Amino acid sequence: MSAEICTNRKAFHDYVIESKLEAGLELLGTEVKSIRAGHVNLRGAYARVEKGEAYVFDIDIQPYERASHEQHEPKRKRRLLLHRREIDQLFGEANVSGRTLVPLRLYWKSGRVKVEIGVGRGKHAVDKRGDLKEREASREAQRTAANFNRRRE
Repeated sequence: MSAEICTNRKAFHDYVIESKLEAGLELLGTEVKSIRAGHVNLRGAYARVEKGEAYVFDIDIQPYERASHEQHEPKRKRRLLLHRREIDQLFGEANVSGRTLVPLRLYWKSGRVKVEIGVGRGKHAVDKRGDLKEREASREAQRTAANFNRRRE
């Protein structure tokens, strides 16, 4: 059972997510305390493989206000804890043209912070409009079915 910390809902709007992967996140103590307080934001975050290591950039973890003397940088790059095989897989998928590694959500798992990384392909404006059209059509169908069922009762 995992407890959700934060989700990147904009990623599902901007990208078609093709595959997902769970990774650990290397954090400092003040970062963990700040995450427990709920001061984290995934908007605009992305992942990249550099020099054989996987990193996530621009996760905004606000400084912990009750820390004594040592604070962390809010948007520093943080290392993803993955096996070599998983890093190689991410590297291969990210090098395909038009693919991006996007953090989708942060959650707790056995007392540790995990991040779900998605391999996404960017949507064009036409794709976004198509999604909105499909969503509206399904809502209309649900409304029609609900009205029909109400009249039958």
